[in-house]
Amino acid sequence: MVVTAVITTALGCRAQDSSTVLPSSSSAASPSNAPRGERRGALGEADGAVPDGVTVFDDAIPAVANLDPALLRALRRAAADAADDGVEFRVNSGWCSPEYQNRLLREAVSRYGSQEAAARWVATAATSPHVSGDAVDIGRSDATAWLSEHGARYGVCPIYRNEPWHYELRPEAIDRGCPCVYADPTQDPRMQQ
Repeated sequence: MVVTAVITTALGCRAQDSSTVLPSSSSAASPSNAPRGERRGALGEADGAVPDGVTVFDDAIPAVANLDPALLRALRRAAADAADDGVEFRVNSGWCSPEYQNRLLREAVSRYGSQEAAARWVATAATSPHVSGDAVDIGRSDATAWLSEHGARYGVCPIYRNEPWHYELRPEAIDRGCPCVYADPTQDPRMQQ
């Protein structure tokens, strides 16, 4: 189902053009299996770690509360409509501190073996839209499939083919549809800083 939704999005998207306005902050998404636990002295919820079961309506969680207000409003409108279809938007990653993003990147380098390989999955703190609150990783395949099909109506768009859970706000999508997705973050010009 998710694969079908991603293919549909890729085939039905409008072409990226130079008039497309992207947020000033940029990034690649952090992996959806980011560490959730907290230890004394470790980075935790205050830095953007997301406990299991968090939704886009959980204002007490910094990863949600610190999202860009326009993105959060669009996500909540979409989530309310998705709920009518029995779909719940769970947040795997939202806003995060630069320190937390750097930790995710170090872990990805260790996991994938190099900075270049890790860059397909995790951005630097300087380029990550998670650090600026401009990106959210939505969990559960039914939610990502729903957003892939309906997200443009809210200006909420997938950005990377390899990360079907990563969404950012693209207000122009309401009228023109979501832009084509990049294969992965290494293809995103915003990541070339």
